[in-house]
Amino acid sequence: MTWSILARDPATGEVGAAVASRFFAAGALCPRVEGGVGAACTQALVNPFLAPDALARLRAGEAPDSALAALVAADAGRAERQVHLLSADGRIAAHTGEACIGWCGHLAGADVSVAGNMLAGERVVTATRDAFLASAGLTLAERLLAAMEAGQAAGGDKRGRQSAALLVASRDPYPDLDLRADDHPDPLPELRRLHAVWKGYTRHFRRFLPGRDHPGVFDRAVIQYAMAAAQAEEA
Repeated sequence: MTWSILARDPATGEVGAAVASRFFAAGALCPRVEGGVGAACTQALVNPFLAPDALARLRAGEAPDSALAALVAADAGRAERQVHLLSADGRIAAHTGEACIGWCGHLAGADVSVAGNMLAGERVVTATRDAFLASAGLTLAERLLAAMEAGQAAGGDKRGRQSAALLVASRDPYPDLDLRADDHPDPLPELRRLHAVWKGYTRHFRRFLPGRDHPGVFDRAVIQYAMAAAQAEEA
């Protein structure tokens, strides 16, 4: 019912995920990202535990292939599941159950993993991967958006369109960017619109939030001055 992409930017250390589906609020159940750990997405007849449990195993130092093998082996619905994960150092593992509905499958490239089911064809995941690889020079969020747009142009979910989501994390457990279009006739353009809004405000606000290694900035005057200066510089 879904296709998704996981990717990382080795230059910035960011990891990200994007997903689109003919399913309400796919972003609520499918993708997870964690700075310094990795990204994961669970889909098909979704098991919401798979993505967070996969990240927990990566956080503990387990390799993606062994982490995924253990999770799949313990899942009684493994034949109906699709899940893939990408560690912060670029290692990838993926599972597409034999009972997933076609077209279904997964593929990978350098620093990128794509998986999907109920798709218009293999061309969807191929176009998604290839667009990501061809977009070097953009930010990770922009590359993920371009990749998903290419997958949609290749046919996307064969049942149609409804929801999409985009997440990017850098150094903290919470994402720097977390956008969702939960119920929209054309969710990927809506996601791109939301990304433009985020770029104009929340992107600047993010650097003042607390991290594991600092308490954040809580002087409102400092925050407002710095954000106004950043926005003026971009205008």
